[in-house]
Amino acid sequence: MTQPKGRPPALFPLFSDVDTLPGIGPKGRAALAQMGIERPRDLILTLPASGVIRRRIARIGDARPPEIVTLAVTVGRHFPPPSRGRPWRVQCGDGAGDMTLVFFHPRKEWIESQLPTGARRIVSGRIELFDGLAQMVHPDHIQKEDEPLPPEFEAVYPLSAGLTQRAMTKAIAAALTRLPPVHEWIDPQLVAQRGWPDLAVALRQAHDPQSMHDLSPDAPARARLAYDEFLAHQMTLALVRRERRRLKGRPSRGAGTLRRAVLDGLPWPPTGAQRRAVDEIAADMASDQRMNRLLQGDVGSGKTLVAMLAALIAVEAGGQAVLMAPTEILARQHARALEPLARAAGIRLAALTGRDKGDLRAQLLEDLALGRIDVLVGTHAVFQKDVHFHDLRLAIIDEQHRFGVAQRLELSAKGQVPPDMLIMTATPIPRSLALTQYGDLDISVLDEKPPGRQPITTVMISDQRLDEVTARLRRVLDQGARAYWVCPLVDESEVSDLTAAEARFQSLRAHFGDAVRLVHGQMPPDQRDAAMADFASGRAQLLVATTVIEVGVDVPQATIMVIERAESFGLAQLHQLRGRVGRGQGASTCLLMYHPPLNDSGAQRLTTLRDTDDGFRIAEVDLTMRGAGDVIGTAQSGLPRFRIADLEHQAGLMAVARQDARTLLDRDPGLESQRGQAIRLLMWLMSQDEAIRLISVG
Repeated sequence: MTQPKGRPPALFPLFSDVDTLPGIGPKGRAALAQMGIERPRDLILTLPASGVIRRRIARIGDARPPEIVTLAVTVGRHFPPPSRGRPWRVQCGDGAGDMTLVFFHPRKEWIESQLPTGARRIVSGRIELFDGLAQMVHPDHIQKEDEPLPPEFEAVYPLSAGLTQRAMTKAIAAALTRLPPVHEWIDPQLVAQRGWPDLAVALRQAHDPQSMHDLSPDAPARARLAYDEFLAHQMTLALVRRERRRLKGRPSRGAGTLRRAVLDGLPWPPTGAQRRAVDEIAADMASDQRMNRLLQGDVGSGKTLVAMLAALIAVEAGGQAVLMAPTEILARQHARALEPLARAAGIRLAALTGRDKGDLRAQLLEDLALGRIDVLVGTHAVFQKDVHFHDLRLAIIDEQHRFGVAQRLELSAKGQVPPDMLIMTATPIPRSLALTQYGDLDISVLDEKPPGRQPITTVMISDQRLDEVTARLRRVLDQGARAYWVCPLVDESEVSDLTAAEARFQSLRAHFGDAVRLVHGQMPPDQRDAAMADFASGRAQLLVATTVIEVGVDVPQATIMVIERAESFGLAQLHQLRGRVGRGQGASTCLLMYHPPLNDSGAQRLTTLRDTDDGFRIAEVDLTMRGAGDVIGTAQSGLPRFRIADLEHQAGLMAVARQDARTLLDRDPGLESQRGQAIRLLMWLMSQDEAIRLISVG
């Protein structure tokens, strides 16, 4: 295997091909590749997943079946299989009791050489009772009495087809001998405070656990190795952040007159969290470094106002701002919500989506290029080549996870100087994940709700009571209420989700007549907008929808949310859907309609939602239940694949690593000190190639 330029020669043996290890041939190599293991380095970072306690007993009668035991026996008669598919049995005894060893498909020469009649052998494996007689199927160990006994606690590694525990253990032991001596890269104070061993000792201990506790994320050896991974990851993010900050931004300072005009017109003052976020954004925009900030706020925490005040800073400084939304519905809605604020400030706001064509579009683009439009709200249409700004100073991206990094870069190219970036998300992300996914950004959190947001009563109800739900809905719709009815996620195919929505729409139409509308992702945009407009104006009272309404739809008069087959949705999605009501003056209700019987995880999701409306609490439960990749959505999560570190259980270590990485880079920007040089080795060991490129550039 050719080694990349710059990799320290001391690490070459760890980065050679895995079949250079004893006992790993072409088959073993292929089996390891299925587990993502290609080099000895991958092997030493693959820790035991569990362990087996092998109790040593003196005689067969001391066993407590079923359990794993180690004992000495005398080999008796062999009973070869009487017919194909039957097992080979070997009678054994200890003078006081008997046990049968059972083997399927053994080779005659092998079994007779391993267990010659009359010999004493140590056997270890699971002892069970079969028809009242003790038996052990395929012992894990068979050895002579003068050989070392199997350990009382044995590590169990994850395997793929074609690999055995023995081959894995042997290969890992050989890989560990290739670890070179290294200087400590963790802050010595932290090592002392946590009682962590050095790298070599930590790896030896982690691969040779003595008890179940040694397998837990809190065991000193495992915690240290997890920290190594977190530190390498956070070091990469810190270097990316530093690189971004080298891109000079332009100071945008506003006099505050436009912002004051907007704030004076509000029915109530902004929350402390909103003020704090605006101050942080203003300070970033005033500096000559380019802003990269994440604004994280729960449903209804008032991100729209913060976004508008940020846009006004750009306008006060003589420039323009753009707000990007992932869908047309959302872009048009943002434009509607921001229009009154723009009027109060006396500035011009316009919307640009893929639907704008012809003369109207041409005029809009001309106005934008000449600086007659101050704030543009748009979809992906903004990325098109013919869209030019007069002076773009701020780009705001809503629901970041719907946009790729490449698109963020395209947006950067629209300004004379790359514009300041504000990324907004309404999906509360547990702090540990925010540090992992957005560690290169500065983070502002809106953790208060503005006054006037109504509490939402959340109720769980079985779908066997569908008639009651429909009857109750009739009563409240007769009184002028408006309601959403969200249809189940049938599977990942939009076609069958659509069938479910259309069937429900037809049955509700039969009940409620012309007051019902349907929206789903497959509809032509103009039909979808027409249905939404009817619902927003009150011409329709009941909107049947797929999850197309999950993010951002804002109809303050809607007070009822029915979610059918609620157990088929994820927690974060349920929380987003519930957030579509409770936006106006009326008391609101969310009905979680489930199909009994509920399984444990379905019940936990629905009861969590019923018992709390704190998005961050819900996100933590979601993380515990589903794991990191699923919470953000593995397809676009951009989450690093940690081999040892466990984000759910070691979130605190991630925060420490982030601080440590930033402090070290401030003190030793070139990583020239002894610890800096050690960190460089860590980056190579953890395959952080992006960071290595930035170090060599830096």
